[in-house]
Amino acid sequence: MSRPKKWVIEGGDGTGIYTVKLSSWKWFSDYINTKLLDYTGFIYRGHGDSAWLLEPTLDRVLDDPKSNLREKHLTNFKYETRGRRGANPPNMDGDNDWWALGQHNGLLTPLLDWSHSPFVAFYFAVEKALELKSKNCSVFCLFESSVENINDKIINDKSIEKVNGHKPTIKIFKPLSDENDRLVSQRGLFTRGPNNIDIEDWFNTHQKDSKYMDVIKFVIPCKNLQDAMAYLNRMNINPSTLFPDLSGASQYCNFSLNITNYK
Repeated sequence: MSRPKKWVIEGGDGTGIYTVKLSSWKWFSDYINTKLLDYTGFIYRGHGDSAWLLEPTLDRVLDDPKSNLREKHLTNFKYETRGRRGANPPNMDGDNDWWALGQHNGLLTPLLDWSHSPFVAFYFAVEKALELKSKNCSVFCLFESSVENINDKIINDKSIEKVNGHKPTIKIFKPLSDENDRLVSQRGLFTRGPNNIDIEDWFNTHQKDSKYMDVIKFVIPCKNLQDAMAYLNRMNINPSTLFPDLSGASQYCNFSLNITNYK
């Protein structure tokens, strides 16, 4: 009996969206090393369930793209953080900095977390999949230049209407604030897209003639994922390095108890 293929690639309909179905988590690093190693313009995001959309947490609660509750929600957060950011908190340059601060502290926001590291994204997919006991998890790969090119088309297309005073573009946001040490450890950044439009739908709507892999969705079977966590730990990707605080240290120690040959 022949071995199953390492991966099967689907897509190529002009939208730039492709799916790479892996037969094992072990082939994720093989694909990165053989296909994407020379391409530095990709960013990555992990999902604990492959059925999840590329949509932010706030969109799951507010289904009206024109709702002003987003602004009220952020204002509430600004007030509630008074006196809780330390003695000399850094200045925030704009709303996205505030959203980024909230994102890593449990706030529902319009942002999506990404990483420049595919293996950091893989960690978050595996960690959540183990918690959920998912059938498949996923890692998304997004080409930054493709987003910028589509944004230019949208801005220059007069037939595309604004929503809440903004064209439906996707902003790639890289905070410079020193307040979020987790962001630094995870090589993190954010996207902020049009309200209530997930990124795959955005590409389906605005990209019709791409010859490239602009969005890659890796679908990864959730078998032997504890071995995947041990593998990532050998790469120094673990709770202690990704969450440089007491909670990260505690989670690392818990993994050492629950995952065979982890430490």
